[in-house]
Amino acid sequence: MPSLHTFASGLERDLDAVTAGLSTPWNSGVVEGHVNRIKMLKRQMFGRAGFALLRKRVLLAR
Repeated sequence: MPSLHTFASGLERDLDAVTAGLSTPWNSGVVEGHVNRIKMLKRQMFGRAGFALLRKRVLLAR
């Protein structure tokens, strides 16, 4: 299976990063949640208004 071989070789190339990601006690879940929320607001407002309104909604929607 070529795709599995490519995936495994990619893991081997980034072995230090993979090891650090699996052995550290913290993660980026909170940041990812904020990014997901901002992307959702941006999708909801697509084509409606400019950056000023998007900024206001991001700051007020908590």
